[in-house]
Amino acid sequence: MGNPHILAIPYPAQGHVIPLMELSHNMVSHGFKITFVNTDFNHKRVKDAFGNKVDGEGSIRLVSIPDGMEPDEDRKQLGKLTDGISKVMPLELKKLVKKINGSEDNKISCVIADVNMGWALDIAAEFEIPGVAFWPASAMLLALLFSTDKLLDDQVIDKHGTPINGENMIQLYPNTPAMHPNNFLWVCLGDFTAQKTIFEFAMRNNKAVKNVEWLICNTTFDLEPGALSLIPEILPIGPLSATNQLGPLTGSFWPEDATCLKWLDQQPPGSVIYVAFGSFTVFDPIQFQELALGLELSNRPFLWVVRPDTTDGTPSDELYPIGFKARVAGRGKMVGWAPQRAVLAHPSIACFISHCGWNSTVEGLSNGIPFLCWPYFADQFINETYICDIWKIGLSFNRDERGIITREEIKGKVEQLVDDERFKAKALQLKGSVMNSVSENGSSNRIFNNFIEWMKS
Repeated sequence: MGNPHILAIPYPAQGHVIPLMELSHNMVSHGFKITFVNTDFNHKRVKDAFGNKVDGEGSIRLVSIPDGMEPDEDRKQLGKLTDGISKVMPLELKKLVKKINGSEDNKISCVIADVNMGWALDIAAEFEIPGVAFWPASAMLLALLFSTDKLLDDQVIDKHGTPINGENMIQLYPNTPAMHPNNFLWVCLGDFTAQKTIFEFAMRNNKAVKNVEWLICNTTFDLEPGALSLIPEILPIGPLSATNQLGPLTGSFWPEDATCLKWLDQQPPGSVIYVAFGSFTVFDPIQFQELALGLELSNRPFLWVVRPDTTDGTPSDELYPIGFKARVAGRGKMVGWAPQRAVLAHPSIACFISHCGWNSTVEGLSNGIPFLCWPYFADQFINETYICDIWKIGLSFNRDERGIITREEIKGKVEQLVDDERFKAKALQLKGSVMNSVSENGSSNRIFNNFIEWMKS
């Protein structure tokens, strides 16, 4: 193939874009050229966040196509977004492939598509271009998606994906997280219409990835032996965040506030609570205030990522408890978005209050950080179970009768986690296993090198 030209297309959400960008940087280091396809909406966000770091002629070239939604529509409505993707993006991707292959000497030699964009693999096959399926999250979540026929046969769900008996936990395989059917990915992403749309979309994607030669996943045998035994065709090449190949262009949708790193430099080792909830989590005003007051009560230094859209409707700045910012000024720092990998690698971090998205999970455990788990939706409940029940490197929060995690609960769990050295010891032990997997001759590293050789053949 010479210098292979890869077209990479993620599902248009922050947690999917970043790991595929990490994979792209890894491939560039092996001599590949990447055309990275964001949606128009996300392309603008990345350009706005990174400015002159977005190089149109570099080894990773960013391009974009429409997602089927209007510019002012809410992309957190995943049912609507998925519907728009299905109706508009396939034709737009075909146009892009024709344009690239018709105007460039270096034609596309492979399409790497997020499993959630399985239709892109069908398009690759139409153009007789080899396709690779990439899964950015846990192998357990993919195993769940691949098990939908069994769940239907066993009458766990009906034909629309609705749980028939939502009270019983299920376990697909020994040593894998038990799951509550009401927390299945497609059930907790919106109303019934959204559920049907996403469930049908997932079923179509399952078919699209059946015929690919490579199905690679951002995990490792050390983290998920049970899930990887359940679906042996899933090939782990991660955690990608542990390979340290990410350049200045991370694919983040928000500008990263690097001032927090200098602030961390001034804090004692192992003292800071890092608080971040990813790109989707939204708090109501009561919960936002309880979190603020819980951090204040902890009497520890904290770094809290408060996105501009963290609260529903009201700007976050207007919701802090009266006098809160003045009272915590000496030991608390709030930023709009953080360079998270650098933060979690900083020696001042004691623990991570997290929504348990897969990227955050693997970034935290790759740095030996214990967790306090605050899942919001999707796969985050599976990851919480991994953290608390299987890996035993964290604790979950309990909610009161209103469904609120109170300030006292936050303070108590911080103390319980940080004061018990066993959590840190287990986290460091898991870090060692994960780092070995991506080092030379590690399991993930070997599979990745085989993948690169196949791509170059």
